[in-house]
Amino acid sequence: MAAVEKPEGRFAVTRPDGRAYRDVGELLRADGDLRRTVAAATLKLPDNLPLLRPILEPGAIVCVGLNYKRHVLEMGRELPTVPTYFAKLTRALTDPEARITMPAQSERVDYEGEFTIVIGRGGRFIPASDAWDAVAGLTLLNDVSMRDFQKRSLQWFAGKNWEGCTPVGPAVVTPDELPNLGQREIVTRVAGEVRQKSFLSDLIFDVPTLVSDLSQIIRLRPGDLIATGTPGGVGDAMKPPGYIRNGEVVEIEIAGIGTLRNTFVRP
Repeated sequence: MAAVEKPEGRFAVTRPDGRAYRDVGELLRADGDLRRTVAAATLKLPDNLPLLRPILEPGAIVCVGLNYKRHVLEMGRELPTVPTYFAKLTRALTDPEARITMPAQSERVDYEGEFTIVIGRGGRFIPASDAWDAVAGLTLLNDVSMRDFQKRSLQWFAGKNWEGCTPVGPAVVTPDELPNLGQREIVTRVAGEVRQKSFLSDLIFDVPTLVSDLSQIIRLRPGDLIATGTPGGVGDAMKPPGYIRNGEVVEIEIAGIGTLRNTFVRP
């Protein structure tokens, strides 16, 4: 269910009739402004409840490829002049504390820490100047990529949509709680080793640009996710490659949002 994290614990967000919202997505469809939910959250939840991804079934999951300058250069490409988009299926998602079983069919399982936009009010044909009004909050996503499948064709779908391999979370944080966003760092650690570290100002296409551009293509709806791309330092670009190994913990962190932490195992 949708809940608010407070110093004294987690509190369920309820409707006027006392029923809890199933997840943050349902809450956003009822009210796209998360800032109004804190006062409505009064039902304290047990501390031992599992932490699920904030939005269980987003209507759209749009990912942006090649959107950090350093990552584009390490992959041997030229800086793009327009965003590169690809889509994920809802069934590819999993939870922020999930134990992820890597597919036996892939020997090149890679991490990609991503800063992710959660759409609130949404809309169509949104000017960049109004884009933040369409955003409910920000979260994290690990775009776990099976590189051997990703590279077997020009399309990335096969490497990006393995069922239950893309964790999201741990929370959705409203933009007003994250001042000076460009000065914050996204950090990815694998087995405690820092692999990715970049200021969000290194984004080629920022939040307003992406929201405005995507809204020309589709109507953005409450609960939709836009994963903004990954910085340099992916395992596939290391020499030798640094793919995720059995039993390793991958952590993705942005101060103010929290840490997305998952253990990866081989079947």
